[in-house]
Amino acid sequence: MVSSEYERRIAARFATFDQDGNGYIDRQDFSAAAKALLAEFSVAARSDRGQALYGGAEALWQGMAGIADRDGDQRITREEFVTAAVKRLRDNPDRFAEIARPFLHAALAVADADGDEAVTVPDTARVLTALGVPADTARTVAAGLDTDGDGKVGEAEAVPAFARWFTVPE
Repeated sequence: MVSSEYERRIAARFATFDQDGNGYIDRQDFSAAAKALLAEFSVAARSDRGQALYGGAEALWQGMAGIADRDGDQRITREEFVTAAVKRLRDNPDRFAEIARPFLHAALAVADADGDEAVTVPDTARVLTALGVPADTARTVAAGLDTDGDGKVGEAEAVPAFARWFTVPE
């Protein structure tokens, strides 16, 4: 069913969101991602940063479900995921950026050791690895996110990059 190169790329990204590998994306996948990040950075779930991360994960789930869960069963199948990307988001990275922003903002805050609203490149790689990206890929991607070469990744770099990764053909 997946025919274009873009659709093949989006279908491959499905696995990134399907944290438990059960063949569909649901609210638990986003909670699992938040839990993994909190564990990686030893941040308590009940802390302000922990609660913001869980809130951001819920917002990302709600946004994606609103776009992709066509049958309303609170699960996004691979086909629904690809269809949503192709029909609703492909040429609109700003829309996806706004859906993802609360989660990405909170994820960066969890990894931000010194509170300067930016995360070191190595810690950005840790975030990606905690979310299931292979370590070598995570290091390469994290370095690429540091577009200004200051050794850190901020929300202004991470959000548009994430939106492009999901919405625009490479």
